[in-house]
Amino acid sequence: MAGGNTPSVGLKAAGWKTGATDWTAKHDPTPFVISIQSQVVFGHVGNSAALFPMQAAGLEVAAIPTVIFSNTPDYPTLRGRALPPEFFSDLLQGARERGLPERADFILTGYIGSLDVAMMVADFVAEAKAVNPQLIYVCDPVMGDAGPGLYVPEAIADVMRDRLLPMAEIATPNPFELSWLTGQSVATLKDLETARTFLRIASGAHLIATGCALEDTPAGKIESVILGADIASRHPVEHLPVALPGTGDLFAGLIVAGRARGLSLPQTVERAQRLTSRALIHARTLGAGEVVLSEPEFLRELLTFGSCLPLPVDAPGAIGTHRVRNGRSPH
Repeated sequence: MAGGNTPSVGLKAAGWKTGATDWTAKHDPTPFVISIQSQVVFGHVGNSAALFPMQAAGLEVAAIPTVIFSNTPDYPTLRGRALPPEFFSDLLQGARERGLPERADFILTGYIGSLDVAMMVADFVAEAKAVNPQLIYVCDPVMGDAGPGLYVPEAIADVMRDRLLPMAEIATPNPFELSWLTGQSVATLKDLETARTFLRIASGAHLIATGCALEDTPAGKIESVILGADIASRHPVEHLPVALPGTGDLFAGLIVAGRARGLSLPQTVERAQRLTSRALIHARTLGAGEVVLSEPEFLRELLTFGSCLPLPVDAPGAIGTHRVRNGRSPH
């Protein structure tokens, strides 16, 4: 480093305190997210799909990888692996040492590549919710789809069903995942309502069943269905003839962004669907093999999340109360 300065010296010269407590943890009102899921070197799946949209919407995100791959498995070669348990455990310990569980407004979890890591994720979420009762946990149980079927070991799916989902305020399974998790077929709204009762989420939690093509879904449409004690709503959108890796990861990240920026749950789903559709249409135009996050209108709309007004806590779809730090709302 020029002049022989260490990074610590450089930060001190800039007026920052370098110690166990950093400036942002005390004073930054920006909504803060811990996102625990996969990461790729090339392409957009897992955190590589969700991180940028959340940041562009004005959120601060601590991204913790569960696996690191060169790309998705859809390419001829695949490099990388699930994080070794001791390495992943070390990252979680670092997050604890920086006080991230206490600071977080949201935790988002997605794809998990090994049973040891799945168990550690469950422990970490439980600890975070114990020290931070206002934290909102969004569980995207990434485990399978109608085409490939279950693509994680059943032991990992069991952890999602038995340990992660019971802690979630919001769950975002697709129809295959919801059926596997509950043992219920999903063909009608009544089926979804029945499946929600079998899904091991809290009574006050919200299910967002994504990518549903029910018996009465309008032709040419696919829908997300929100079910909770205080709300039941259906949100149809054009069914695009394209299925790309990263779609669900992007959608889940946008759900967190919308909630963090004060949108109601229905508003959040509508916006997440619109933005996800934009990303898919752009990817199809480019001939890409996964979602693309560079379409100009997609980028412009992401920036408008920051202009949303906070949601009254008694509005339909409201989840708990928004944190106030140092007398200021994070929104």
